[in-house]
Amino acid sequence: MNHRSTRFAIYRRKSGAVLIAIEIAITLAILCNAMALIVDRVAWSMKPTGIDEANIFFVYATSVENPASPVALQASDLNLLHSIVGVANAYATNSFPLQGGGWSMDVRLTAEQKTASAHVSYYFGDEQALDTLGVKLISGRNFTASEVVNRDANTIPPAAEVIITRPLAQKLFPGGNPLGKSIYVETNEPVPIVGIIDRLQGPFVAATGFNSTFAENSVLAPYRRLSDSATYVVRTQPGHLNQALKEAQSRLADINGSRIISTESMREVRARAYRGNRSLTLLLATVSLILLAVTASGMVGLTSYWVAQRRRQIGIRRALGATRLAILRQFQQENLVIAVLGAVAGVTLSVVLNLWLVQHFEMIRIHAVNVAGGAVALILLGQMAVYWPARHAARVSPAAAVRGAQFRESNR
Repeated sequence: MNHRSTRFAIYRRKSGAVLIAIEIAITLAILCNAMALIVDRVAWSMKPTGIDEANIFFVYATSVENPASPVALQASDLNLLHSIVGVANAYATNSFPLQGGGWSMDVRLTAEQKTASAHVSYYFGDEQALDTLGVKLISGRNFTASEVVNRDANTIPPAAEVIITRPLAQKLFPGGNPLGKSIYVETNEPVPIVGIIDRLQGPFVAATGFNSTFAENSVLAPYRRLSDSATYVVRTQPGHLNQALKEAQSRLADINGSRIISTESMREVRARAYRGNRSLTLLLATVSLILLAVTASGMVGLTSYWVAQRRRQIGIRRALGATRLAILRQFQQENLVIAVLGAVAGVTLSVVLNLWLVQHFEMIRIHAVNVAGGAVALILLGQMAVYWPARHAARVSPAAAVRGAQFRESNR
């Protein structure tokens, strides 16, 4: 028996090799797209909102009965919140980042414009809003107290001016200075831009993915919202959040027993907003690990089967002078051929699957470097998986292999 016939026995047992190659290709395609989605989702959930998240909490006050004077009640609530030890500032708003729902508007540059220039998140706030949120004013000015107007559900008073985010400013006025220019929001009355803030993420979590431009398009208008329910944003000094949150809920409930008071920290808001995202990420990671384990097990099983079937061939090669290292290399080389063929097919399948996902589910495109890295990783995994069966094969002695083969033939 010549060496060549034993060393390339893989080509006479194509079915097992083809199945492993197909398994590698499918695993690579799923793994690359799953990892791209995991990275995208993790980056999305870690995206900064632009506010001082570590020191902010929210108070929800819902009236069971219609308050006699919403203006006086809101002023009383804010005075109480400001009096709490550790509270730096507070204001009333209609929504906040990652809330899960809020106000959205179309922005136009002219009154006659039919198609909106941008779709934006629309926030209410007074002269304390920027300081309370901890956002960075990069140009222009803040609102003044005289510019803030009351707004209820029945009227839309004209806004004196607005503050917008930098990404929105760049979208509306690329290469230009937006300060002093006017935009049209809600009505056909022009509203001047008086300030630009660095970042303020929108409240619509599902619509503000990592690649969404809508996430950063926010407008802050000088409104004081009046209704049966109120939402207060409260920023505390570092280290005072938990105590201030508990005290705010207790004291607001005490001064008016006809209201339902609840509180929530920004950390809790973020955790709630991305709970489904974390579950999906965990599911994808689990599926990827299971696929890798199944693929590695398949390689180990196939190599172990080949070792059992070729003990006599291995013994003869050993008798003819083949070293243990040569036997080990034989199985490693055979596995390498299968893994490379599977990886090549997997790269093609990965790209095809990704293009389909991009077209139908708006998934991000995978990078060629990531696909190539996944292919190399699977090839290396195959080499590691086959090492122990191959090492066992290299330890087969010539006499034991021949005796085992003769014993099996005598029992047929």
